[in-house]
Amino acid sequence: MDTLGLILVVVVHAANIQDRDGARLVVERIKEQFPRLRKVWADGGYAGELLKWVSKTFRWALEIVKRTDDLAGFKRLPYRWVVERTFGWLGRYRRLSKDYEELPESSEAYIRIAMINNMSRRIARLKAN
Repeated sequence: MDTLGLILVVVVHAANIQDRDGARLVVERIKEQFPRLRKVWADGGYAGELLKWVSKTFRWALEIVKRTDDLAGFKRLPYRWVVERTFGWLGRYRRLSKDYEELPESSEAYIRIAMINNMSRRIARLKAN
């Protein structure tokens, strides 16, 4: 997603694929649709080989936004809270609250539909003001 929390690319894969490996699918699809992209933020789960692969293959800056374990309670982390907020928005859609779909393509489609609904409501609110 972008810095506004709008989804750019959706990839739903099987649960037996680790997030780090699934991220390669996302990155490859992003490259096709957004060739001018230069910087990507990710959480600590995506560190390691993915960082090197993205840098070498696409010449992007992949920056890991880490949280510190010594903080008690909630702390808003730069850029990472945007992802969590968007997941919250998507969680409001009953069809996305559980995994009802058999095909990953169906899940991807419902995520896109939810985001289209979300964005159209935002536009309608802006026009009303």
